[in-house]
Amino acid sequence: MNPGRHRWTLRATTALTLAGFAALSWAATDARTAPEAQQRDEIAHTVQQGDTLEDLARTYLNAPAQWPLLQARNKVSNPRRLQPGTVVWIPVRLQPSETATVAFVQGQATLRPHGSSAPMPVVPGGRLEEGAVLQVGPDAFVAVKLADGTVVRVQARSELQLRQLRRRGRAGSLQSVLEMRSGAVESTIPPNGETARRFELRTPRAVTSVRGTRYSVMVNDAGQTVASVLDGSVAVQPRQGAAADGGGALLKPGQGMAIASDGTLGAPRPLLPAPDTGHLIAMPQEAGTVTIDLPALAGAAAYEAQVAYDADFTKVLRQGRFADSHLQWPTLDDGTYYLAVRALDDAGIPGLPGVSKFSLKTRPVPPLYQLPTPGTVLATGAGELRCTQVPGVSWYRIQVSADPEFAQPALDAQRLTDCHLSLASLPAGRYFWRTASQLPTPAPDEVDQGPFAQPQPFTIADRPGTVPLKALQAQDGDAAVRVHWPAQPGQRFRLQLAAAADPAFADVLHDAVLEAPEWAASHLAPGEYLVRIQVLDPTGLQGDFSQPRLIRVGSGVRSGGGLPVSTSDGQPVRRP
Repeated sequence: MNPGRHRWTLRATTALTLAGFAALSWAATDARTAPEAQQRDEIAHTVQQGDTLEDLARTYLNAPAQWPLLQARNKVSNPRRLQPGTVVWIPVRLQPSETATVAFVQGQATLRPHGSSAPMPVVPGGRLEEGAVLQVGPDAFVAVKLADGTVVRVQARSELQLRQLRRRGRAGSLQSVLEMRSGAVESTIPPNGETARRFELRTPRAVTSVRGTRYSVMVNDAGQTVASVLDGSVAVQPRQGAAADGGGALLKPGQGMAIASDGTLGAPRPLLPAPDTGHLIAMPQEAGTVTIDLPALAGAAAYEAQVAYDADFTKVLRQGRFADSHLQWPTLDDGTYYLAVRALDDAGIPGLPGVSKFSLKTRPVPPLYQLPTPGTVLATGAGELRCTQVPGVSWYRIQVSADPEFAQPALDAQRLTDCHLSLASLPAGRYFWRTASQLPTPAPDEVDQGPFAQPQPFTIADRPGTVPLKALQAQDGDAAVRVHWPAQPGQRFRLQLAAAADPAFADVLHDAVLEAPEWAASHLAPGEYLVRIQVLDPTGLQGDFSQPRLIRVGSGVRSGGGLPVSTSDGQPVRRP
């Protein structure tokens, strides 16, 4: 018998069906047997001239001796004389069983074999039998490879049962049925030209039946099922028992659909475009986290992202859903990785993936900044940069630049044994600085440099000048004195007063910060004093104190000519 001449259909409750399955009619079976067949996982074979039950048992079950089981199921009176055009149902449970293989595990995941309530850890390379239940914990990921090369990527917080793993005959196509009770699954089914191959992924409200395609299915906390098709075309139908009229819709490549918790189908809609990940080449990071910022995408309500070892994303290390395009995970080892990001629309349907390869460098860790604090203004010719020492590090690199991208650094000092750099050669201006740690390598002219710390801003400015002695104008000699001087807008001043016999201002009698370039006093005892002034610039820099200026404070006693009266030694006469 030639198996190639068999016409057959698959029966299931409902399905999301690849357009390539259009040749396989879900409704082409004998209508009289359809209600009963819907309760079973069976293959419907349309009888052709010359078919016998033994032939069918050989073709579908690789066991011609099991033809009595087919006879009992189909109530056939003569197993050697089948009526052409009628339907013979082939129970899938009678087909040869297959196994799946655990291709990759990240995080905590457990396996519960069929018929057992005791979970066991999932290990790479482990065999999965039909009926096994996978439970994938938070921040975990499991990739499962089926016997026909199909890759099933089970995401975090998912529960998936390998409900059926069968093969059509001895070397025929694979018949796989997976039951997803929660979470999300991405599947890649390689095309192989076998129209008889079956792959179903069932959720509480929908069934996806596909071949030769790439798509994802998710069940959210509200019980809604979401499907997103990247390759191939998928026909969508509500699952049996859902509140729907039995109608369906066709999802084309690049479309998605949301199926409500009551089974109501949403309208097909185009997937959001891929987020822009093209700028990710090298990703120097601070130790402790992996942080990636992407341009926001119009229409995105959230983002899903994964970081994997491989471009096929079968070895996912980090994953998550984010409210915006700021992505962050716990740190990874230094190396090369792949990032995939999908924007979710307002219905929660994942869009097209933006994929980029990037390298991550986190070691050796950079020093911590010490001086100056961010935004500090340093004096021209006197500034310096300081950072902490890092245990086990050989050298440090410090860069200074006028732009935060460090396209053309003004200073670039490497192999510094101390994390310190003088700024004496830099002119006034606004700058940024950053620092990194360095280790030796076997090549004497090369170093192993870690990531730069985040740039810190600082400013270099000229110190304000001192107030010239001749610029001070004093009105003194009376009981009240007043001093004033010229100034620049925004400047403040510090004025100190000392006795005339204390030119070093060892014992300051008065110390005040002034908002205006003037000072007056009427409470001083008669006598001679020294006054000096320091300019406080708006930049935060301070000038030197001016040379002291001698001022006299009188008693208020004057001669008949209006002049202050003094003793023979020049001291003002005090009022009694």
